[in-house]
Amino acid sequence: MQEEAPMTRVARTGGRTLRATLLAGLLGVCVGLAPAAISAATSATPAAVDQALRDAIAGPQRSSDHKKRDDERHPRQTLEFFGIRPDMRVEEFLPEGGWYTEILAPFLHDHGKLVEAAFPTTSSNSFLRGMARRYRHKLAADSSVYGRVSIRPISPPDYMPLGPPASQDMILTFRNLHDLVYANAHHEAWGGGLRRFFRSAYRALVPGGVVGVVAHRANPGANVGKSAVKGRLPQAYVVAQARHAGFRLAASSDINANPRDDRTKPVWYFTPSLKAPKDQRAKYRAMGAADNMTLRFVKPADSADAAG
Repeated sequence: MQEEAPMTRVARTGGRTLRATLLAGLLGVCVGLAPAAISAATSATPAAVDQALRDAIAGPQRSSDHKKRDDERHPRQTLEFFGIRPDMRVEEFLPEGGWYTEILAPFLHDHGKLVEAAFPTTSSNSFLRGMARRYRHKLAADSSVYGRVSIRPISPPDYMPLGPPASQDMILTFRNLHDLVYANAHHEAWGGGLRRFFRSAYRALVPGGVVGVVAHRANPGANVGKSAVKGRLPQAYVVAQARHAGFRLAASSDINANPRDDRTKPVWYFTPSLKAPKDQRAKYRAMGAADNMTLRFVKPADSADAAG
């Protein structure tokens, strides 16, 4: 499939605070620089990047329900851990309702590029088809924020092209890798879809490019199949699949960890789903979000465009 054209509709006001912040941060170091030096200057101003993220997270384009989850999902700390900059080409894998899209789109609007690898509106699955249509409607409703976002239709776990070789600086995935494993449970070995994702990401990234992963965590040594049906994966298993595709684990973080989660129950027992038995919901509400691993993988600088 070809990448769809960016969403375009009549623009309306919005996102000005973020653009002003980025401009101020860039002007402080870019005055007198040639255009080719601007990208390097952007990466050299972490204070400006941090403020731009804060502005995007606080912006009016975000839904109130999404903002309520910031204390559990830690978007600023997570994205800074991955090393995101506003001049990057970034692809988000399976955005679902667009929780992170609301942050990434304005952050990358002026200097970078955002591609969303999402289910197609023509999916044979009615649930996925409905989710895809709602997501596109969300983007089309505010071109001042989402007008430069492109959508790449994919159909996991079988069809997951993430772009031409060396076309992306960063690929991000949030709390959905278990779906690639669970989806393969009945027709191939566990992990076929997960390995395919990492191979596709490896091919699409520039040498030195980053895959940022947030994923629900199972206990060390847990059975992969039994964990996946609860929405979880062992961290060592995810790392092994990425390494098999050619990536190097650059760093891990406990930004999204929850030590109160014993990692044995389905993740939808926790917030925001709270589908635990009724007599246990108060306990899970108090525990917050399920435990998550946060991993930064890097394609080695001397790598070829595709893994073997």
